[in-house]
Amino acid sequence: MSLIELKDIVKIYHTGSTDLEALKSINLSIDQRELVAIIGHSGSGKSTMMNILGLLDRPTSGSYLFNGKEVAELEDDERAYMRNKTIGFVFQSFFLLPRLTAVQNVGLPLAYRGLPRSEIRPKAFAMLEKLGLGHLSHHKPNQLSGGEQQRVAIARALVGEPNILLADEPTGSLDTKTGDAVLNLFLDLNRKEQKTIIIITHNNDIAAQCRRTVKLQDGNIIEDKINE
Repeated sequence: MSLIELKDIVKIYHTGSTDLEALKSINLSIDQRELVAIIGHSGSGKSTMMNILGLLDRPTSGSYLFNGKEVAELEDDERAYMRNKTIGFVFQSFFLLPRLTAVQNVGLPLAYRGLPRSEIRPKAFAMLEKLGLGHLSHHKPNQLSGGEQQRVAIARALVGEPNILLADEPTGSLDTKTGDAVLNLFLDLNRKEQKTIIIITHNNDIAAQCRRTVKLQDGNIIEDKINE
């Protein structure tokens, strides 16, 4: 059974008297432990795809099975709970809270689950240590480099042991050297720890390093291939 199964997914945005069909009858399966790049130019539908995969938006029609469970019709609180438990997000802009330290930022998903502080801090610190940032645990975001901030964001995404790591242009705000290091971290998480990772990107070089590439254009999947 696939981890993710999209069947005839359509997403239409209503803007005044105009309807914009952002996704057009999308069919896509993603298995456990896959490393998939979803690629496309601006307007291709990849951001809409990310929002639906990440349970941030609902499809207009179609079926979304996650681990065999239909999620398209879940209530908002059920979706929020499932999102927190099963999906780790990494964004281009990091979205670290400036007043919190690195360890406090990493612990946020656990706090949202209602875990006691006595459990949160050790788990968050252990994840920072795992990513080589234990010595920076008390630093605030403005005291960290771009690459360090992104690794803190990745630690935050991983601390809740999600089924999927969903990354939206994760190297877009980084210089080439730092971006390569972050991408290599994703590759290691997939190869060594068997993490299921979906990377949303417009960068062909990043997509080529993933095991599989799904290309979108005008709301359609025009290519779905295994990279050699």
